[in-house]
Amino acid sequence: MMKRHAFLRCCSSAVLAALVFFYSSAAPAQQDETSRSWNRPVKPFRIIGNVYYVGAWEVSSFLITTPQGHILLDSGFAETVPQIRENVKRLGFKLEDIRLLINGHAHYDHAGGLAELKKLTGARLAASEADAVQLAAGGKGDFQWGDTLAFPPVQADRILHDGDTVELGGVWLVAHLTPGHTRGNTTWTMEVKEGGKTYNVVFIGSTSAPDYKLVNNAKYPKIVADYQHTFSVLESLPCDVFLGPHGSMFGLLEKMAKLETDAKTNPFIDPQGYRQFVQASKASFYEQLKGQQAALAK
Repeated sequence: MMKRHAFLRCCSSAVLAALVFFYSSAAPAQQDETSRSWNRPVKPFRIIGNVYYVGAWEVSSFLITTPQGHILLDSGFAETVPQIRENVKRLGFKLEDIRLLINGHAHYDHAGGLAELKKLTGARLAASEADAVQLAAGGKGDFQWGDTLAFPPVQADRILHDGDTVELGGVWLVAHLTPGHTRGNTTWTMEVKEGGKTYNVVFIGSTSAPDYKLVNNAKYPKIVADYQHTFSVLESLPCDVFLGPHGSMFGLLEKMAKLETDAKTNPFIDPQGYRQFVQASKASFYEQLKGQQAALAK
């Protein structure tokens, strides 16, 4: 349980109190308080174009709609699935119309519900090669967490490599491998149209290294090089709309509140917020690395 708490504490910054909507379809209770807090329901809404938020308070799930069915990015916890199911319905869509499941990375707070969603929808699952192994193992054998953060195993139907695309109903998403947080951590990008303009959407992969051993890590020898590659990739991506696997990463609750009060200005169009987040994440990583190197040198 201590490992679980360490993961939850470090994986994302604390969530600020803001606009939250509770309703009767709340997810089943979870064992630890932090997970229950992260899994609190919020009202589903359209972010921009054909991109909708159907996740929970802190663990994200995005519905991308098309005329030929829909794409779902991330599942939250296993306990988040009832919320996603209800949220999709509340937005006027059908869960069974989800044709494709994709994932940011194979941790239990983002992939825990994929097996159940695959069963409910019959959708195909596409995942990076390295994370497909973790998904099939239900999170067991993780280089950092071992078997302690397990979730229902799920088999990928398609293995993705860097730069691969997924397409449905004329909507394309590009998979950018941004390893480190997991070996197959994936950042997704797409274009959306709104008000006659085209916007670049980035669903950023997790960038934190929660209690990770960065120096002389025998279980992940390339971990530092992978993080360095990831920051280089993220810095190169054009971004207008900044989204991610944790609500607090991209200011979900604050931006929801602004969207409710000012429909003319979309706060999710936030290129500056994206750049600031990437730079802050990079600085935090190098500070952590420097600290471990200094400790080793003593």
